[in-house]
Amino acid sequence: MASSEKETPRDDFAPENESEETSNESSADDFDELLKKAGDEVLGSSRKERDRRTAAVKEVDALKEKLAEAEDGRLRAMAELENFRQRKNKELADQEKYAPMKLARDILPVWDNLGRALEAAPADESVQGFVEGVRMVYDQLLDVLAKNHVVRIPTEGERFDPNVHESIAMFPSDAEPNTVINEARPGFMLHDRVVRHAQVVIAAPKPVEPEKNVKDNASAESEASPE
Repeated sequence: MASSEKETPRDDFAPENESEETSNESSADDFDELLKKAGDEVLGSSRKERDRRTAAVKEVDALKEKLAEAEDGRLRAMAELENFRQRKNKELADQEKYAPMKLARDILPVWDNLGRALEAAPADESVQGFVEGVRMVYDQLLDVLAKNHVVRIPTEGERFDPNVHESIAMFPSDAEPNTVINEARPGFMLHDRVVRHAQVVIAAPKPVEPEKNVKDNASAESEASPE
């Protein structure tokens, strides 16, 4: 005989559903954790990459600075070398240009003595051949000096210049004051340098006579005139 009571249906699947929900929740948490870890790793990698790039940029900047310093040092060294080369070239050029200076200073006293000998030579016809020979040597020495760019300093009629003239006396003259009126010893130049100063006499202003006193003149005239 069938039972009249209805059997209560069994909820056989409930535990399985709860287990599935728990499993799903756990999986979601694990996934979130994985995502978080992945994000942290990505962020960490990004920071490391950024730090690495920053360090690389600093290193490049430091290398650029060192390179600039090295280039500046190279340019300075080249400039100093060029200046040194130019100085040495100028020194060599000056040595060659002014090389005859010592020889000229040694020759000039000999030339002076020949000139004195010619001035003191007698007018006797018997010695004129000898005098002419001395004069030839005198002129030849002057030519040798000129070929080596040693030339006489202009004197008479020139304005006195202490750079090339040596004053040995002053005399009143009608010439402009401080003008050379006589040459005592010739001077010479080698290019723009003085080999020997010219010894000269220069003009001094003539003394001015004192003007007569007008009153004295008047009194003298009154004494001379008859009363």
